Amino acid sequence: MQKRSGRGSKTVFTAVGLAAALTLGACAETATLQGGGMSSPAGAAGNAQPNASIFPDIPIPDGANMIVDKTLVVGTDKWFGQLALTAGQGPVAIFDFYRNRLPQFGWNEITSVRAPTSVLTYDREDRIMQMQITSTTLRGSEILITVSPRGTPAPPPGS
Repeated sequence: MQKRSGRGSKTVFTAVGLAAALTLGACAETATLQGGGMSSPAGAAGNAQPNASIFPDIPIPDGANMIVDKTLVVGTDKWFGQLALTAGQGPVAIFDFYRNRLPQFGWNEITSVRAPTSVLTYDREDRIMQMQITSTTLRGSEILITVSPRGTPAPPPGS
């Protein structure tokens, strides 16, 4: 009679543990933000004024959640960094929301592309903002907003 080693069961246990860890790691921690005037499809009441206490210079869709592990923001008034959000509205509605609302916050459109990953680029004073909007798996959108200081132009060669 051959003695069976526990090696096979250890491999299965390790594989199951690894799969569970990866699944839990994929869950993003989120934080709810106050909205900037866009009602969700469920009919939540819109807030006419955006919440100026968190991000005073950009509108936030009603019901949006911040993806904490993808967000890194430095500063307050003229903040820069990356803000990641999820919203219950689809990418087309989010694209239109930002295209209509950002000028009200002093942002000037540089370019926009409506595509599976839509991109909006704006400037305001001494900052540039690029926004990427994608569809989420079940419904809604993921919004990745990157704001950086405007670079200073290089002097012409020979000056």
